[in-house]
Amino acid sequence: MSDNAAKTQRTVLIGAAFLMATSAIGPGFLTQTANFTASLGANFGFVIVVSLLLAYGVQLNVWRVIGVSGLRGQDIANKLLPGLGFFIAFLVALGGLAFNIGNVGGAALGLNALAGVSINIGYYICGLLAIVVFISKNAKGIVDRLVQILGALMIILILVVVFITKPPLGEAAVRTVMPNVPLGNLFFPILTLLGGTVGGYITFAGAHRLMDAGISGQNNLKKISNSSIMGISVTAIVRILLFLAVLGVVAAGHTLAPRPGDPANPAAVAFRIGAGELGGRFFGIVLLAAAITSVIGAAYTSVSFLKTLFAPIAKYERYVTIGFIAFSTLIMSLLGSPANLLVIVGFLNGLILPITLSVILLGSRRKDIVGDSYKHPIWLTVLGIIIVGLTLFMGIRGFPGVIALFRA
Repeated sequence: MSDNAAKTQRTVLIGAAFLMATSAIGPGFLTQTANFTASLGANFGFVIVVSLLLAYGVQLNVWRVIGVSGLRGQDIANKLLPGLGFFIAFLVALGGLAFNIGNVGGAALGLNALAGVSINIGYYICGLLAIVVFISKNAKGIVDRLVQILGALMIILILVVVFITKPPLGEAAVRTVMPNVPLGNLFFPILTLLGGTVGGYITFAGAHRLMDAGISGQNNLKKISNSSIMGISVTAIVRILLFLAVLGVVAAGHTLAPRPGDPANPAAVAFRIGAGELGGRFFGIVLLAAAITSVIGAAYTSVSFLKTLFAPIAKYERYVTIGFIAFSTLIMSLLGSPANLLVIVGFLNGLILPITLSVILLGSRRKDIVGDSYKHPIWLTVLGIIIVGLTLFMGIRGFPGVIALFRA
């Protein structure tokens, strides 16, 4: 491989990792982390560690099987059962669309916090920013670079706030290993974080990017596995730093209630309390970067699930992706507040994970998918089965709440 080709491959591998990570780090990620830190305090460190270990299991299973087979998730599903790939593609695309609506709203909130731009105008500005990325014929290369830059920016800004808020690191370290609340109380947060980190389209974002770049096969398996680990590691760094930044504020006795007239936004409140108005501006940048990268990741991955099933989408992939973002922006401007929608689709993403992971686990045993020589690690298979069981249990337990939202 030439030096230029090796450099390009490294860029794609790193870009795929950041695409997965920044797809997970959206407005919901920020709010979720702040809320759980406020309610659980230092014990939330235990929740983060357990959910991340499970997320590593999901990612390694998915990326390895997709990578060695050279097939996208929907194509593996269709090989297992004709028509199953269409069903999964529909679920993933629907979930991606609904989350994109919320991500556009989150980006507008970030722009408002950063520069005071009207929320209604911010919807269209943020939608246009994401569309500009895909106008270029080198859209995928731009995505690789952009998610790396914005991901690094988020980490730096949150780290600055951590230094300002001075969280109790000793207590956080102890409670991460030995929480002082009943473990049963941590079950729901663990599964919520797992779904938010690798649910729905998120777990496939980076793996499908590698397929588009032609990085597949057993000869690339180590690189693919390392890229998946990097993606979860970036997510872990942001989650842990955000937890510490908010913990510093909560441990000092502050609540995360909004100011009169402000929307409920616990992460924004924590940044503003911890670092003053400058912290509020920092949060605006973090939220804008998180939302824009999530818009890009959701649109790219959702369309990637459809393009091998429908020839016109493959032919006009760039334009379909632009249309996907434009439609999300229009719906966000009409709805104004998609809170119930996001909860419902969050639940849908929780149901998608056991379905898609089961497909991957079954595919890992099929020689017509992974080849004659590939042996999927037993420990990954066992871990995958455990995760499927946990997420199914969560889905069953959460179903009554979703029915209530439909009736509301």
